[in-house]
Amino acid sequence: MAASAGGGAARTGDAEGTGRRTGPGTAPPADRSPADRAVAPRTAAIRATAVRSAAARTAIRSAVVWAVAVAALAGCGAGGVLEGLGGKAGWGRDEAISVAPHDGARDVPPDGRLEVRVPEGRLESVRVRGARDAEAAEVPGTVAPDGRSWRPRPGTRLALAARYAVDAVAVDGNGRRTVRRTEFATRVPDRRFVAYFAPEDRATVGTGMIVTFRFNRPVRDRAAVERAIRVTADPPVEVAGHWFGAERLDVRPARYWRPGTRVTVELRLRDVEAAPGVYGVQRLTTRFTVGRSQVSRVDAAAHTMEVRRDGRLLATVPITAGAPKTTTYNGRMVVTELHEVTRMNGATVGFTDADGKSEYDIKDVPHAMRLTESGTFLHGNYWAERSVFGASNVSHGCVGLRDVKGGSADSPAGWFFDRTLVGDVVEVVNSRDRTVAAGNGLSGWNMSWARWKAGSALR
Repeated sequence: MAASAGGGAARTGDAEGTGRRTGPGTAPPADRSPADRAVAPRTAAIRATAVRSAAARTAIRSAVVWAVAVAALAGCGAGGVLEGLGGKAGWGRDEAISVAPHDGARDVPPDGRLEVRVPEGRLESVRVRGARDAEAAEVPGTVAPDGRSWRPRPGTRLALAARYAVDAVAVDGNGRRTVRRTEFATRVPDRRFVAYFAPEDRATVGTGMIVTFRFNRPVRDRAAVERAIRVTADPPVEVAGHWFGAERLDVRPARYWRPGTRVTVELRLRDVEAAPGVYGVQRLTTRFTVGRSQVSRVDAAAHTMEVRRDGRLLATVPITAGAPKTTTYNGRMVVTELHEVTRMNGATVGFTDADGKSEYDIKDVPHAMRLTESGTFLHGNYWAERSVFGASNVSHGCVGLRDVKGGSADSPAGWFFDRTLVGDVVEVVNSRDRTVAAGNGLSGWNMSWARWKAGSALR
């Protein structure tokens, strides 16, 4: 969608200029570790290099940490254990205790077999410890009732790019003890995936905000990835995910968020296998707050927009919508970006003349608010005649509000811009066009709750 005399459009990422900007692909907080950060899609190539470099650094750090961990564990080795048990001579045969993976194993998958067994007698203690990224962690597990085997707790997965040590103590029927220590390393994946997400941490958003995740690689195991992402609200409300293809997951409640709701987003994607050999790297938590309710209703036939705050009518603003041949989408759309000024070029969204030249190129569109990824904006318009607003539709599909060159806080566009949050809802009615697709921007509110939940991999 775009505008000529009455409006314009810009493709995602084409915005040039200054102003607030928030939308799908927002980076997580800067105080996170490099492996936990996701950046905007337009810097994905740079980020991919950073991830690879981070993986190399992780391997080096893990080796250093492991050396320290082994040195610390050496004080609890065979001699120490036996002396602590009264100095009795053990079986003296490491093979009396079998461990999987075998000692020195490499490239062990995160869900690989981990087990300790004895052919006779019983296991007295088993301890499995891992080290990665300067962090040490113990693997929880239990010894079987007969004492012959130890296994990790159900659902336990080993960390990728980590080193593990297994220390086991067993006693035979005569009370003689033996110990065994083995070490193994888990797989260091060549391919990783990350999620770009919105809204950003600590943001205040409108009640129509849909939490959206974009993945840099196609997700084949959608259920595994969806299970690793948790969105919770206070006060509690049911939320559900909906997949738009293999690279995007959106999450929302049945109805708009209640004002004042505090939402927590937890990504536990580290070591999750999204596709064969493709593993996640992120483990982070972000939070945002839902602000006041603002829903604006654009009537394309009446050429007006009613702005309601918490259900109360604030103003009725004259507008111009899409012309008969370039109509505006109907349906509920969500503001995803705010630009004080931006450039809109018709060629970016397919509006060219017979010679292939852009039908318009407006370098300083004021007060631009993105509604769809395909290019629908609600924005200021200084180039159309004043008489157009409230009387006729002349744009290429955008919704235009009267403004002045350079933008003015006192214009209808400036007034609305200053009162708008990312996540606010704009609903268009009575346009001679179809309803906007649910996946075009954050337009999922046009889908019934039943259909929305049917798009979850966890249904």
